[in-house]
Amino acid sequence: MKYETQKVALPFFMVAMALFALQVVFGLLAATVYAWPNFMAEVMPFNIMRVSHTNLLIVWLLIGFMGATYYLMPEEAERETHSPTIAYIQLAIFAFAGAAALVGYQFGIHEGREFLEQPFWIKVLITISFLMFLFNTSMTLAKGRRTAINLVLMLGLWLAAVFWLFAFYNPSNLAVDKLYWWWVVHLWVEGVWELIMAALLGYLLIKMTGVDREVIEKWLYIIVGLSLFSGLLGTGHHYYWIGAPSYWQPIGSIFSTLEVIPFFAMVVFAFTMFWKGSRNHPNKAAMLWALGCPTVAFFGAGVWGFMHTLHWVNYYSHGTQVTAAHGHLAFYGAYVMLMLGIITFAMPQLRRVQPYNQVLNMWGFWIMTGAMCFMTFTLTFAGVVQTHLQRVLGMNYMEVQDQLGLFYLMRLGAGVAVAIGAVMLIYAFFGPAREQVPAGGTQLTAGPDRA
Repeated sequence: MKYETQKVALPFFMVAMALFALQVVFGLLAATVYAWPNFMAEVMPFNIMRVSHTNLLIVWLLIGFMGATYYLMPEEAERETHSPTIAYIQLAIFAFAGAAALVGYQFGIHEGREFLEQPFWIKVLITISFLMFLFNTSMTLAKGRRTAINLVLMLGLWLAAVFWLFAFYNPSNLAVDKLYWWWVVHLWVEGVWELIMAALLGYLLIKMTGVDREVIEKWLYIIVGLSLFSGLLGTGHHYYWIGAPSYWQPIGSIFSTLEVIPFFAMVVFAFTMFWKGSRNHPNKAAMLWALGCPTVAFFGAGVWGFMHTLHWVNYYSHGTQVTAAHGHLAFYGAYVMLMLGIITFAMPQLRRVQPYNQVLNMWGFWIMTGAMCFMTFTLTFAGVVQTHLQRVLGMNYMEVQDQLGLFYLMRLGAGVAVAIGAVMLIYAFFGPAREQVPAGGTQLTAGPDRA
């Protein structure tokens, strides 16, 4: 590490990965209910499993974004973090708020709005924590060097905070509620989070490829422009069937189709920088995640999103397992893989050893990614069958669910594989760095893992 305060990122990464493990557990429980509907019905209803699964996803990614920012900001700004104490306090507040929300869900304490179920007082704590984070990182940036990486990253984080404020607005009219609800849910994951993704990916490529910073920054500005241009009005593909004016159908169809472009640009960006660079960075596992992230995101968010975003297709497919297929692969590719790549890159520096446990890490990559792809295919097939039987032939919802049992069993199997990959990754991150004896016979502790 070039700056001592970069170590602030370590507790953020540790909390994030603990919540990631919990998210996988609740996902497995929910997948089991699909296969055996009465599983744990008296102990924990399915809606509680699902809300726990989805909320943990959001919380651990946000904590991961914070940790990644604290890790890269000192290097980009060329100065120490403004206040490590503020960082630790805001992490404690955020972790407490997330834990309180999770415990409350088990007792039915929630506001009922999907992804925004947190009670009001927990939303307030989250807001306070995030404002402390933004103050801390913005002060670091204001006193240091400004680069495209840290400027785009902070723009994404500040806009995420602005759009989060709409979580407090809960109108009684359901159509109006959904209209503004998407200003948080969509404009985060298909808008400003893409700025965060592009900045973090650009940072990784600068560090690992050796390509000139100016070249990467030009690509970054192009991707940011495409993301904002397509993502803001792309919100319209959520407005098709909620009572919004009819002009949202062509607007949503056109601009959400354009949302494929920034994800494709990220794939071209990553591989172009990889081939332009020296390609001999010692942390091969981090490079694998950096290349895999935009690739899987392009298919999950881009291709699978386009499959059912046109309004004349979405009329039949919305709310089916096609949506679940798109959501799983898009989130995994765009944000989960990104955070796992950042942690893979940062942990050797945070633990002050050479890149380690790389083979185990890469096995985790292929097992998790392969399982998520298989899960996506399974849910896609289930969604096509569901769409035809339910929306075209008009069969009853529960009758259709009985026809999808095989797909749900395969999805559960894929979830088990994801859990195995997650365990391997967590051990690779936090387990003992592997010892090896080089060819000369001299013992090295925690040397590079080339096995």
